[in-house]
Amino acid sequence: MPGSGKSLVVAAARLEGYGVVVMGDVVREETEKRGLEMNPKNIGRVMLELREKGGASVVAEKCIPKIERKRSRKVIVDGIRSLSEVDAFKKHFPKFSLIAVHSSSEARFNRLNRRRRSDDPDGWELFHERDMRELSVGLGNAIAMAEHIIVNENNRDTAKAKAKRVFWRIERKWKR
Repeated sequence: MPGSGKSLVVAAARLEGYGVVVMGDVVREETEKRGLEMNPKNIGRVMLELREKGGASVVAEKCIPKIERKRSRKVIVDGIRSLSEVDAFKKHFPKFSLIAVHSSSEARFNRLNRRRRSDDPDGWELFHERDMRELSVGLGNAIAMAEHIIVNENNRDTAKAKAKRVFWRIERKWKR
C-alpha cells in the first residue's frame, strides 16, 4: 500500500546491487504526457484509464523493456498493483519473486504526510480514497499472494535489515 515503505526496501536493494524500476513512473510519465497537473486525482485517474484501455497488466508490460535494459541481472520492481501484473512478470521472468511491504494505515498516512510527493494525499479522506482506488485494481490480492512479507512498523534500519534477509533468501533460491 502507499506509504508502507517500498522505497525503503528499494533503497536497501540498490545497496545490494539491484537495478530499480518504479511502476508508478509509468503512470506519472503518462500523466505528464497528457499535460495534466501532477496531483493525486489526476495520477489516480490516469492509472485507472491505462488499465481500462490496456488491460490489468498494461503497466507491468510497459515496465518489461525497462527491466530488460537494466545493467544488473538483479532488478527490483516497485509498485505492483495486481495479480495480472504479477502474472505478466512471472511469465516473462521465470525467477520472479513477489515481496509485500506492510505497515498500518496510521504509519502509512504519517509517512505520506511527511513525504509530500505530488501524488500524496494531503488529508485522511484523500488517503482513504487512494487506498480504496489501489485496492480496487487488485493490490490486496497481490499482497495476499506475496512469497515474502516485510512488516515495516519500527524504524528504517529494522526494515532495511529485514529486506536484506529477504533478498538473501530469494537469491539463494535462484541458485538452486
